[in-house]
Amino acid sequence: MHPVDYRHRSVLLVRRQAGHVAWFIVVGSCAAAVHWTVATASVAYAGLPPLRANVMGWLVALAVSFAGHHLLSFRGHGNRLGQAAARFFLISAGGFAVNETAYALLLRWSGLRYDLLLALVLAGVAGLTYVLSRHWAFLRNPQH
Repeated sequence: MHPVDYRHRSVLLVRRQAGHVAWFIVVGSCAAAVHWTVATASVAYAGLPPLRANVMGWLVALAVSFAGHHLLSFRGHGNRLGQAAARFFLISAGGFAVNETAYALLLRWSGLRYDLLLALVLAGVAGLTYVLSRHWAFLRNPQH
């Protein structure tokens, strides 16, 4: 392959990766907004404790997040829907375990409002979720 072909291919790969990252940010922001809204509304209107409300927010946001990432962030990944969904659930559940633990500790020790703490925790877990989603859940399967 000619050196120009390598450069052209590299530029295309970088652009494609940038598109994945951009969609991941959009979808992740939407899912985080859904998570935060459901959780804070569950506290304010249903009287749930913040940690229980956080579970409710995560469950609703999980569906938003998977659908968006499957259709937009990692479209054309070539992996079977069921396999991608199972892997994504594992990543999301692991991220939620980190989220819930950090949230519980911060609620207990920080003295900050529950809604502000939840926003901080959601932002903190997002990067880890991207890396694991990109390199495992939606990893292109060469056999399909």
